[in-house]
Amino acid sequence: MSENDNLQEADGNKELKSNETPQTPENSSNETEPISEEINTNVEESIDDVIETVEPVTEDVSETVEDVIEVTEDVVEDVTEEVKEVIEPIEDSKEPVAEADKKADAHVEEIEESNAEDAEDEENIERHTLESKDYHAMSMEQLSIEFEQLIENHKVQNIKSQVEDIKSEFNSKFDALLDEKKEEFLSEGGNEIDFYYSSPVKKQFNTVFKTYRNNLGSYYKQRENNLKSNLENRLEIIEKIKGLVSDEENINTTYKTFKDLQDQWRNAGPIPRDRYNNAWNSYHHHVEIFYDVLHLNRDLRDLDFKHNLEKKTKIIERAEELAADDNINRSFRELQVLHKLWKEELGPVSREHRDEVWERFSKATKIIHDKRQGYYADLDKSREKNLELKEDIISKITEISNDTSNAHNAWQKKIKSIEALREEFFNAGKVPQKANEATWSKFKDAVRTFNRQKNTFYKSLKKDQYDNLEKKKALIQIALDNKDNEDLAATTPLMKRIQGDWKKIGHVPRKDSDKIWKQFKGACNTYFDRLNAERNEANKELMVAYEQKNKMLTEVNAIELSGDSKKDIVTIKEKIAAWKAIGHVPSNKRYIDGKFNKALDGLFGKLDMDRAKLEMIKFENKIENLAQPGDTRALDNEQNFIRKKIGEIKGEIIQLENNMQFFSNVDKSNPLVKEVFKNVDNHKKNLSIWEDKLRKIKSMY
Repeated sequence: MSENDNLQEADGNKELKSNETPQTPENSSNETEPISEEINTNVEESIDDVIETVEPVTEDVSETVEDVIEVTEDVVEDVTEEVKEVIEPIEDSKEPVAEADKKADAHVEEIEESNAEDAEDEENIERHTLESKDYHAMSMEQLSIEFEQLIENHKVQNIKSQVEDIKSEFNSKFDALLDEKKEEFLSEGGNEIDFYYSSPVKKQFNTVFKTYRNNLGSYYKQRENNLKSNLENRLEIIEKIKGLVSDEENINTTYKTFKDLQDQWRNAGPIPRDRYNNAWNSYHHHVEIFYDVLHLNRDLRDLDFKHNLEKKTKIIERAEELAADDNINRSFRELQVLHKLWKEELGPVSREHRDEVWERFSKATKIIHDKRQGYYADLDKSREKNLELKEDIISKITEISNDTSNAHNAWQKKIKSIEALREEFFNAGKVPQKANEATWSKFKDAVRTFNRQKNTFYKSLKKDQYDNLEKKKALIQIALDNKDNEDLAATTPLMKRIQGDWKKIGHVPRKDSDKIWKQFKGACNTYFDRLNAERNEANKELMVAYEQKNKMLTEVNAIELSGDSKKDIVTIKEKIAAWKAIGHVPSNKRYIDGKFNKALDGLFGKLDMDRAKLEMIKFENKIENLAQPGDTRALDNEQNFIRKKIGEIKGEIIQLENNMQFFSNVDKSNPLVKEVFKNVDNHKKNLSIWEDKLRKIKSMY
């Protein structure tokens, strides 16, 4: 393969087309006068130093370096019309360059693209080695901080790739949050046209991005002027080299001037990237003419060719060493440097070696290119696992969305699960580039679907909460209307009832919860504080009764019965009558009546008299203590208990009588039969006692 001059570095000497006539003066001959063999040794020494001291560009180049450095925006597009006026005439008038018209191979084009970008701003090689972190796994707060640190610690022109990644991730995360907030706003009855949401982290990010844009604008403005000046200087150098072709009077001086112009070209500085190849084509074209067309001394030309061949051979040998290196990114970066040296520092070699050296250099370049392509293919393959993990996470989110549970607690659990899955998704690592956008879109859709379902549920829940709010407001109004009511007997049950109703109603919107509770509690407390104050006044008399009963209880516990049942029953009845005469005690002191009844049970147990009579005496005392003015609940409970007891006894009697039918042919003297008859008699006696109690309690109403 012939050296591809899309590199425009090639060997510098291009063959003339067959239909072109060499632009040689008419008086030219195959030989010229001897010329001094002075060679610009400064260039030679410079090339030696560069070749021998080339170090690996970066040992730890990030694995995420993109295959092709993204074309910088806003650079050449804003070049002034003044610069265009300088360039366009050159493009229209420049001589055709044969090899420049050939299509470059992919592996060469990749190097050429990177070097063209570097040529526009030669100082900023840092962008090739600047680390690109896993921005996808960062939160919005972390992305904003990372953005700010990039601006503080690096040149603004070197961080474009990182800024674009950060901006893309931040906007994706904020858009997802914005969708969620918007749906919540609409679910609460808001109008879409009124929706607005911002956050401190968004404002911080916008401030940092504005700083970045301002800094970048200042940089581009300054660079535009530099690029324009450097381009004009390089075009002037080309014109001077063109002028040397017609200067044959002193070829020795001409050659020195030519070498000086080459040095000026090397140091002329960066030019616009989209003019880079055209300028170099034109420059090398006229350098070739200088070598091939002028009647130079062949010895001097051959010596120059030999020098260039030696240097290009060293470059090739280094490229072949890099082709065997396993550090792919380092090899690629250093290969860029070698191509730059080949193109910008060295001149042509003799025609007989041109194809040979280029084929060899191109072969080493292709090896590095192919290894690099394979490396990124393997990298994408390793990221397939991350893709599988993220697909699984998306499936789990979808599964949770399909869960039909509609309880508040169930939704709270689902919300926590989704948050955990979101975090897991962001920490899962990068996926293959080709699947990145689709995976992110599927994730956002799955989360958005869940959020819509959640918002629909809570929208319905909030409707119920607003209904509950109205019910509780109605109870508040009742409490306010009755808090000063003087009819305590009627109002107290009402106030207790609405307190119970309040507990049954359920939740109200959070924003109203504390407010209405304070209103309701305040009205109820006003009433019950007044009620308690009045009761405390009444309780003073009840406490006197309590003290008297407490004293009498001590006396009852100390009674010693005489053994004469009639006399002792009179004594006990006197104590019962005295106890009743004392009256009621505070409700929280009523336990003393239970103690008194227990003391009586002890005395009754010592009496030798009919059990039925004793039971009724004790029962009469008990129900008289239960009876409270205006409150029959205790009597009601006792009556229900007695009725239940009567029913149980009747059931047992029926069961025993049914069982007796099985003993119709059995001797009644049989112990088992006797026991059955005895039980029936006992139950009937108990039934009689309980029926007496029922009649007695009915008489209390």
